[in-house]
Amino acid sequence: MITVFGSTNLDQVGTVTRLPKPGETVAGGTFSMAPGGKGANQALAARRAGAEVLHVSAVGDDAFAGMALELLEKGGVDLSQLRKAQAATGIAMIFVDADGENVIAVLPGANGTVSAADADTGLARLSANDTLLVQQEVPQAATRRALEIAREKGARSVLNTAPFLEDTFELAPLADIVVANETEFSLLSGRPIEELDAAMAEWADKTGKTIVVTLGPDGARANGPEGVISVAAHKVTPVDTVGAGDTFCGYLAAALDAGFSLKDAMARAAVAGSLACLKAGAQPAIPTKADVEAILVA
Repeated sequence: MITVFGSTNLDQVGTVTRLPKPGETVAGGTFSMAPGGKGANQALAARRAGAEVLHVSAVGDDAFAGMALELLEKGGVDLSQLRKAQAATGIAMIFVDADGENVIAVLPGANGTVSAADADTGLARLSANDTLLVQQEVPQAATRRALEIAREKGARSVLNTAPFLEDTFELAPLADIVVANETEFSLLSGRPIEELDAAMAEWADKTGKTIVVTLGPDGARANGPEGVISVAAHKVTPVDTVGAGDTFCGYLAAALDAGFSLKDAMARAAVAGSLACLKAGAQPAIPTKADVEAILVA
């Protein structure tokens, strides 16, 4: 089973011809709202990948909460450890340009109330046979406690370093597997992107943990106890890259939880992340297990 400890948002998405520069106004096109939040996105991705998933999170007692939870509920994600907070449901404001690139501002709302006590309560059922998946959109004290509980119980832990924070340096070595994009890993390692392979080898050797770096259209690489691994992405013309990284993380956790090797899990996750770029929005674009397997066997 997978337990996802993290955020739940409602995404508000506007399309623009190009992303505005600071102080600039750019005319837009369409506007839509869809469930989001890195925790919720990853929970739904793991569920669509075929895993049993518990999502530990918080939403507000407002009209946006039901909209934020709609696809999780329809998808069969266990929400028994979801808490209603005396705060607004978290919001992500997203602009997407004609090439599918995006900028995002997150207003945490109820996510900001998630505490170490929520980790103690929500992870009470975590066992050595389970996988914990966390991100960094709830307070770091809560995420740290979740990782500590996973270690205490012998569960596999996966940390996605988005969004990168000042204390990510301290938190990352607490996880068994760290997933970062190129920019995040450059910050984590303190070395330029051009030195990626050497930096990954150095970090893995120093921590004894596995680092997985996602490379967008170039797939993903890993370095750790299972060796050096590289997998290709499925080539697509992106419509919207929002949620692609979360889809990768959810599928990676689900495949590892199902017993796949790290290389095979990364291959499945890379295909899933590519397919998530073919539709607008985060959760609506997450592919099903059948979608991914159809590419893998082709």
